[in-house]
Amino acid sequence: MQIADRSTVMNIEKVIFGFFIILALTLNFGFVMGEISDPEHHNVYEFFAVIVVNFIAMGLKLGDRSQIGALLLATSLVAVLQLISAAVVWTVAVHVTQTGLSPGVTASIVSLAGGALLANIVSVVMLVADTLMSGR
Repeated sequence: MQIADRSTVMNIEKVIFGFFIILALTLNFGFVMGEISDPEHHNVYEFFAVIVVNFIAMGLKLGDRSQIGALLLATSLVAVLQLISAAVVWTVAVHVTQTGLSPGVTASIVSLAGGALLANIVSVVMLVADTLMSGR
């Protein structure tokens, strides 16, 4: 009986892990979609959600000591670094220099978020490949 219970717990952990990795990818994709230089196509609240979910996904990857775990953590670190850089650009443009979200600034923010999107794609591909190699 305990073996079945432990197996169920492991599956729930894997579901939660996969959920946040895929959610990070899809939210990031949603933010990047649209005209790259049009601020109306890139919502600040969606961007905030992208950052929060990417931090959660990164936190979930911290405990894995395997080689694939190290690579998954590296992809999360890249994504978070890109997103924090985009947030700094957004904050400086709106609150420090008060130039606002000009087309050039918006393009820079979306480009940085696009780099994070690519890191999230690599992460999901690695997760799927690892799952397929491990078998059932």
